[in-house]
Amino acid sequence: MVRKPLISLAILVAVIAALLAAWTFGGRQVSLFIDRFGTIEIASAPIHAVSYEGSGTGGWLTVNDVHLSLNHINPRIALNIGSTKDNQFAVASGGKVFALGPLTHTGENDGDFLAVVPQTGDDAFLVTRRSALSWPTPFEFNHMTGHSPSWKRHMYYELRWKKPSGATLDMLWRYEQPFYGQQIVPGDGWGSGFSVHEGTTGLIRVNINPSP
Repeated sequence: MVRKPLISLAILVAVIAALLAAWTFGGRQVSLFIDRFGTIEIASAPIHAVSYEGSGTGGWLTVNDVHLSLNHINPRIALNIGSTKDNQFAVASGGKVFALGPLTHTGENDGDFLAVVPQTGDDAFLVTRRSALSWPTPFEFNHMTGHSPSWKRHMYYELRWKKPSGATLDMLWRYEQPFYGQQIVPGDGWGSGFSVHEGTTGLIRVNINPSP
């Protein structure tokens, strides 16, 4: 009679140990899997200005004061940014084009720098989300600073733009955010939400829906 509870306890301990090992060694993938079902919104800000620095592919997109890289991109995404014949700031992907609006008149607007502001009637927001599940990083060490994160989580930045015509643009970036603790990072202890990891971060989605 004693052996049965002991066997059950041993099985429970083994299962818990396996889950902890999976969380420690495969936490990034577990977090990515859970993110498919939902993430936690932490901010939603109206877009006041967008600028692009680059040659049409790659470069940087700055939304308000948030710098989002176009150099790390899902290889399945074909993306071009430029201007149309009537001087509209445009994003093109998958054979579809979304014109954000007329180029703003700045001295910097040229082939490698473009800028635009939302037009009257546009519904444009930058939404920031984070993973529901963080993962431990006990084996990560930064040799340059000597400070290593104890946890990480994913951060998501989504550009949503809808025209009065019904046309929409959706762009989603994913990055990692390390946790160092309040002794190193005042406030909540979380560092920059723009850390990269080869193969899982950068621009991961672009959806353009023309006017219905």
